[in-house]
Amino acid sequence: MYLTSEKKQELFKEHGIQKSATDTGSAESQIALFTYRINHLTEHLKKNKKDFSTERALVMLVGKRRRMLDYLIKKDINRYRAIIKELGIRK
Repeated sequence: MYLTSEKKQELFKEHGIQKSATDTGSAESQIALFTYRINHLTEHLKKNKKDFSTERALVMLVGKRRRMLDYLIKKDINRYRAIIKELGIRK
């Protein structure tokens, strides 16, 4: 399995607001998890071009991340800028 519970805890600890493994609800930790999953699905689709169900899941996941980022822009622009820079989502 590509995403173990240890990897999830590491992501939450690294990107959460409180910097703890139990900080699963913060926008930053959710965006980090979505980004990790998006990168994995993108690699999968490079090898399996006709996997349309995975392609649909990827598009839905990108939409979820976009909505979460939009929420973060409205809530706190500095947190948005920090997570964008940290994850390298934008240029």
